[in-house]
Amino acid sequence: MGFTTPTPIQEQAIPILVSEEPKDFIGLAQTGTGKTAAFGLPLIERIDIDNPATQALILAPTRELGQQTALQLKTFAANNKRLNVEVVYGGAAISNQIRALKKPTQIVVATPGRLLDLIKRKAIKLDQVHYVVLDEADEMLNMGFKED
Repeated sequence: MGFTTPTPIQEQAIPILVSEEPKDFIGLAQTGTGKTAAFGLPLIERIDIDNPATQALILAPTRELGQQTALQLKTFAANNKRLNVEVVYGGAAISNQIRALKKPTQIVVATPGRLLDLIKRKAIKLDQVHYVVLDEADEMLNMGFKED
């Protein structure tokens, strides 16, 4: 992956997120500083690959960020063929996304609107989610997802 030295956000986040008793964490950093690795690597370590249920949910404000985040997580977990990451977002065929979610999927990356649609259709199970990441939460609030 090419990591040699952690970025400041990674230095601050990773020790907290891999600790025995992880706490809620709010991380603020500019684009391109390694935020996805800061939350993604500890998240991947915490996933129980023997459990096929969705255990982590990452909300992203846009389709593009969701796709980018999912791709990075898949890259981080490339050596673990049993860990599955799916991304769901509006503007794509929901039927394909529902089909993908029927397979074992431990991590789901979603935009808020599509997640709500999947919940209404009872097409996603979140009862075993232990970890939630709000990626660019400020942006989601600015876009009007506060009510959602």
